[in-house]
Amino acid sequence: MNKNRVYVITGATGVTGQVAAHGFAKQGASLALLSNTKSKLESLANEIDLPKNQVLTYALDLLDPEAIWTAAEAVTAKFGRVDGLIHLVGGWRGGKTIAEAEHDDFKSMLDQHVWTTIHLFQAFSPKLVANGWGRVILVSSPVATNPSAKRGPYAMGKAAQEALLLTLADEFADTEVTANIILVNSIDIEGTGKGTSPKEIVSAMLYLCSDEAGKVNGTRLPLL
Repeated sequence: MNKNRVYVITGATGVTGQVAAHGFAKQGASLALLSNTKSKLESLANEIDLPKNQVLTYALDLLDPEAIWTAAEAVTAKFGRVDGLIHLVGGWRGGKTIAEAEHDDFKSMLDQHVWTTIHLFQAFSPKLVANGWGRVILVSSPVATNPSAKRGPYAMGKAAQEALLLTLADEFADTEVTANIILVNSIDIEGTGKGTSPKEIVSAMLYLCSDEAGKVNGTRLPLL
């Protein structure tokens, strides 16, 4: 159970982020919800079943490292610590060969998957280590290690993001902090039965954030 834990969820107003917020709230965790739209964050905070002293909403641009450092300080000021970082910001660009892809396709994937991750890890990982217990989770795709045609920018972004997380996991060795990846081919937002549902993804997150998963570190957990 995650009662009394403090989790930061980025991309909180996306479909998976919302399911994660509800799932962790049901276990009694306190939540710092990060996204780029204040009104959507406030709406989500009103929906989840938590007292106001257990919820912090923070609208920011994850490409702004100073904003992330400020958010990290706001989280610790409100809750006293950080127990976990669940990074759900990302996107997809593809359908073109490398020769056809535009510069902005590559830049967008680096920004969304790599630079947001760098800024978040630099701001929050020291707090997790100082806390003496922590979890870091992100969602990725098999394309990161098995790229296919016309998916170059996305594969590049996810591969670099995974490299950052697996490096962080190794840096967490001999601590009570872990970092893991959940692998999905696609997220079944519409409930078609194709891909992995947000609910299935969040169930895996809840396990990885449990005390029972304390030995699970640096893994790529397949939900394919």
